Amino acid sequence: MTDNKKLLPTEHCETCPAFAELEQMGIKLDNYDRVIALAGNPNTGKSTLFNTLTGLKQHTGNWPGKTVTRAEGGYQFNGVRYKIVDLPGTYSLLSASQDEEVARDFILFGQPDCTIVVTDATALERNLNLVMQVMEITDKVVVAVNLMDEARRKGLEVDARSIARDLGVPAIPITARSGEGIPALLSTIAEVIQGSIVTKPVRVEGTPEFQKAVNELVPMIEQAAPGVPNARWLAIRLLDGDAKVQQALMSGELGQRVARQQRADVQFSKKMSVQGRQ
Repeated sequence: MTDNKKLLPTEHCETCPAFAELEQMGIKLDNYDRVIALAGNPNTGKSTLFNTLTGLKQHTGNWPGKTVTRAEGGYQFNGVRYKIVDLPGTYSLLSASQDEEVARDFILFGQPDCTIVVTDATALERNLNLVMQVMEITDKVVVAVNLMDEARRKGLEVDARSIARDLGVPAIPITARSGEGIPALLSTIAEVIQGSIVTKPVRVEGTPEFQKAVNELVPMIEQAAPGVPNARWLAIRLLDGDAKVQQALMSGELGQRVARQQRADVQFSKKMSVQGRQ
């Protein structure tokens, strides 16, 4: 994996379109090769996993223009440096609250190299709604099935391989507080980013009428905002009556966000954003 690192873009790669949007979101990319989003419902152990992965290499602040707290951290695995952004705990990405809007915008516009969705092994059904929504936005998803110790204590059997097969993305059983499964999780994240693990996330097909409407909307959205990361997901949100997505499209804000991503002249801050790396 050390050799593969030579193929990675540098931290200040001006040709990487997502970097401009990350800068706008307040995420500094100094001294990191890859960016990971950490999503999950409240009370799934997401913060515990964040602390386990990052240790003291953390920084806390607010998202630009929001009162929502943002936590960032870093870790290194096999010579590659990862920045991990802990998104607000949320049950949905439907943008009914600031927390949901922040999580949705980061996954969609920030285009992290991989998104980890933390789930509770004792209540998987409750967590799958968020998993499915994340998989609608991005292919690069790893499901961390946390609290495996609690599941065993309750006599529950969790078949992570079957979950992975049914979802089309890796599902790794872990217990974040004890470190169980963490090496396998780190290895899987790296392989998903490299492409040696190919994900094929299952997505809701809907009725023929629904698919027809989505197919008609997608080229319209792509024409209004060329280069938009996931026009299909935006089409689904429009059909679902998402007023914020409709407003962003009609006002031109969506196109402006995409244009910022594609700017080649964005200058990135040299300031370290993660404390304790010395």
